[in-house]
Amino acid sequence: MSTIDNRNEQMFPKLTPNEIDRLHRFGEVRHYAPGEALFVTGSVAPGMYVLIKGSVRVTRRDPLGHSAPIAEQGPGDFVAEVGQLSDQPAFVDVHAIDDVEALLIPPENLRSLMIEEPELGERIMHALILRRVALIEAGAGGPVLIGAENSPDVIRLQGFLARNAYPHQLLDPGQDQDAAKLVEQYAPNPSDLPLAVCPKGTILKNPNETELARALGMVPIDERDQTYDVAVVGAGPAGLSTAVYAASEGLSVIVFDTRAFGGQAGASARIENYLGFPAGISGQALTGRAYVQAQKFGARVMIPSEVVRLDPTETALGLHLTDGRRVKAATVVVATGARYRRLGVPNLSDFEGRGVWYWASPIEARLCRDEEIVLVGGGNSAGQAAVFLRGFAKKIWMLVRGPRLAESMSQYLIDRIKAIDNIEVLTQTEIVALYGSCEMQLERVRWRNNVTGEETEKPIRHVFCFIGAEPATGWLRDSGIALDGKNFVLTGSDVPSDARPSNNGSGRPLPLETSVRGVFASGDVRAGSVKRVGAAIGEGAVVGAELHVARADGAAESSGDAEKDSGTGSVGAMGMRLNPHCTPERAHQEATAEPSGGVA
Repeated sequence: MSTIDNRNEQMFPKLTPNEIDRLHRFGEVRHYAPGEALFVTGSVAPGMYVLIKGSVRVTRRDPLGHSAPIAEQGPGDFVAEVGQLSDQPAFVDVHAIDDVEALLIPPENLRSLMIEEPELGERIMHALILRRVALIEAGAGGPVLIGAENSPDVIRLQGFLARNAYPHQLLDPGQDQDAAKLVEQYAPNPSDLPLAVCPKGTILKNPNETELARALGMVPIDERDQTYDVAVVGAGPAGLSTAVYAASEGLSVIVFDTRAFGGQAGASARIENYLGFPAGISGQALTGRAYVQAQKFGARVMIPSEVVRLDPTETALGLHLTDGRRVKAATVVVATGARYRRLGVPNLSDFEGRGVWYWASPIEARLCRDEEIVLVGGGNSAGQAAVFLRGFAKKIWMLVRGPRLAESMSQYLIDRIKAIDNIEVLTQTEIVALYGSCEMQLERVRWRNNVTGEETEKPIRHVFCFIGAEPATGWLRDSGIALDGKNFVLTGSDVPSDARPSNNGSGRPLPLETSVRGVFASGDVRAGSVKRVGAAIGEGAVVGAELHVARADGAAESSGDAEKDSGTGSVGAMGMRLNPHCTPERAHQEATAEPSGGVA
């Protein structure tokens, strides 16, 4: 059953008149005549509507003109989904059936409602998330991709939308008449495919992810001339954790990621050793919740937006984006994570996206149904991918360079893999050659046992790679941030002794602070970090505490300077709002204290 059928009561809870009265302070009453639109698919929604009188019809409509009813809502219902937390376009049409009186709560007030009315906020948030899930299941409100399902560019765009929890549909022109007509009209050359038909009618020919995101309105184009308290680069577990903790403390936070939220963790089909989830949770679900949570507290998330340079200046830290914009922040958290290493095969790039994959989602899994595949890697990510893909593939050849899985994989995954009949683990083995067709589709794979020298070649069209990690630190070149020999970011006591003085009065950086004052690092990108989801989330929380030291110490310096200049009171650190209860001493104690059982 679909979510909308199975969890209807949770998706569409009724608010009582008393509860609606409590919400009046968050919005203003609006009136709509019969037939008038409250939401229009593809246009930025004004916020959440709480219906007081009258009723509305909610309809899903795709860019090809097909529509279908979703629900009719009346007094006590509210109209919104999770995108209304952050000025996202609407995925549905909503029209008044009769005269409607509704309370319009704009996004910034909706976020306040979640905090100030926790019981109501919990019910509303739960409904908003379930509604997004239902829209994704139905492919409602997003773009229509037109092309063959096994096309590398279709898979690329589908992966981008799926990883960002964005509804979409796929139509194969070989099977759908409407799609075939659009291909005939707009894509006479095969290189024009896939087409992306956007909700407002724009048709893009084989767009890149940034072009598609802009056409969909995923990333706000507006310019804000402000200095953010915190800029987080990277929306994996460490970055999202930082955003949640910093934003919940009242700091203005902006988050950037070049592709999607979740990072490598988002690729995990099921995480079973993360505290509090005994039945396990997918990486996409875990990081998706964190993504929504960060927005709930007011963090501004910019995806996809690539930061290409960090420019430390005297007044603020500057982040330069690929589109030419520059964003200023008082502090920066580097949470760009690490990428899986590439195989040492000369023609590897010919097959990336054409049989060589670094992600194991249902999109890639459907391509290898009932086929033999190769999975390279011996860590937890590789193990989780193997367990997931075993339900699709006929057989999985799992190639591990080391002598045994126990060197890098959790025991529960080792035991599970041993119990699965269609996974065969080959240790001390690596791929030595890839072969394919003139269309650069992978067709055959050869691997070698490094002990015996024996080589094996098989007709295999899909290879999944989960090997090692290379830090995403190229954008930090010329920033002054010290890196280790493998280009991971040095922090705390690992920073060279001649680095610039830091915020804690000792002249040394805080534990997660880099060699540049006010710039911190957390998660996989940091030298010496534990490459686990839980560790990354914990480091994000620790950075949140260390930011208080930077704020409080900066405030003390600013106060001293102000008193010297004019004899007047203190000012905020680099434009940041100060927690009046957080003195430099207390903040430093919290940031440098020994662990005492966890971070709440």
